Amino acid sequence: MYPEVLREDLKRVASEFETLDLGGSSILVTGATGLIASLLVKAAAAYNETAQKQIEVTALARNPEKVEAMYDRELPGVQFVFQNIEEPVPAELCCDYIVHTANPTASGYFLAHPVEVMDSIYLGTRSLLEHARAKAVKGMVYLSSMEAFGVVRQDDRVAEEQLGYVDLRNIRSCYQEGKRSAELLCKCYAAEYGVPVVSARLAQTFGAGVPAGDNRVFAQFARSAMNGEDIILHTKGQSVGNYCYTTDVLRAVLLLLKKGTPGETYTVVNEETTRTIAEMAGLVADRFSDGRSKVVFDIPEGKNFGYAPDTKMRLSGAKIRSLGWEPEYALSDMYERLIRSMKMQ
Repeated sequence: MYPEVLREDLKRVASEFETLDLGGSSILVTGATGLIASLLVKAAAAYNETAQKQIEVTALARNPEKVEAMYDRELPGVQFVFQNIEEPVPAELCCDYIVHTANPTASGYFLAHPVEVMDSIYLGTRSLLEHARAKAVKGMVYLSSMEAFGVVRQDDRVAEEQLGYVDLRNIRSCYQEGKRSAELLCKCYAAEYGVPVVSARLAQTFGAGVPAGDNRVFAQFARSAMNGEDIILHTKGQSVGNYCYTTDVLRAVLLLLKKGTPGETYTVVNEETTRTIAEMAGLVADRFSDGRSKVVFDIPEGKNFGYAPDTKMRLSGAKIRSLGWEPEYALSDMYERLIRSMKMQ
C-alpha cells in the first residue's frame, strides 16, 4: 500500500489521463524503475482501476529485481518488458504514445562511465525514435534535463534557445552533451520523418515516492532535517537551483504528448522555486527540523564530488505555460510531501 500522500499524487495524475482523453490508448514508457517513469506507470494503473476505457502500458526496464521491489503488486493494464534501452524495441510492441525517460542520473556514474553515459543517452533515444517512426505514434516525449543549458551567465530568466557553455575538457560533460545531442536528434526525426516528438527539459524534480535512501542533494537535505542533523554543504552553495514537483512534471509530460509542437523543447519548471543551494538548505533546516538542524559548510580542497559546475541560471517556464500548464506546488510544499512520504517508507 502506498503512503497516503503518494496515493493523492497518483490520483491527481490519473485525472489528467481523463482530462486529456488518453483513455483507450497505449503508452510505452522507458526507464520504468526511475522516479518519473514509475510514478507515471502507477498513475496509469490507478486510472485503470476505475476507468471504462483502459490505458495499456508497456513499461521497459533492465532489471527484473528492481521492478519487483518497486512494484509490489500487479498493476491493471501494465506489462513489463526487460531489455537494454540501446537495443531495438521489439517490433510487436505497438503503442500510440511513447514517454522516454531512461538514462543514467548519478554524478558518480558520469565520472566513472562517461562512454556508457553517452551511448545510453544517444543510442537509447535513437532506438525509441526508430520505434516511434515505425509505429507512426501520435506523440512522443523525450525527458531531457536542465543540465542541457550548460553554464548560462545572465540575470534574466533563461528560455529554451539560450544555451550556455559546456566544458568539453570535463568528462562529466558527457551527460550535458548527451542530452543536447538527444534533443537535436529528436528535432531531426521530427523534421525529416515527421515523428511527433518533443523534448521536456526538466528542472530538478522530486516529491512523494522518492526512495528514502536516495542520495541526491534534495533527499540528503530532507533526511538531515528529519533526523535533526546539520545539513552539510561541500560547496559554497551559490549555484542557483530550479525545481518542480513530481506531479507537476507528470502533468506537463502528458500535456506535451497531446499538445507539444513536434521538434520543440519545453522547459518544465516552477519559477517560484528558484534559489541557491544554500538558500534551499536554509529553508529545509528552518522549516522541517524543529530547530534541530543548521547549515554547515565543509569544503575540502581538491576533492571532486562530481557536482555540476556552478550556475546562476534562472529558468523560464513561459513556453510550457503557453500550452495551459501551471505548477501547483511551491518548494516548501514539495519538501513537506517528500518528507511525509519518506517517513512512511
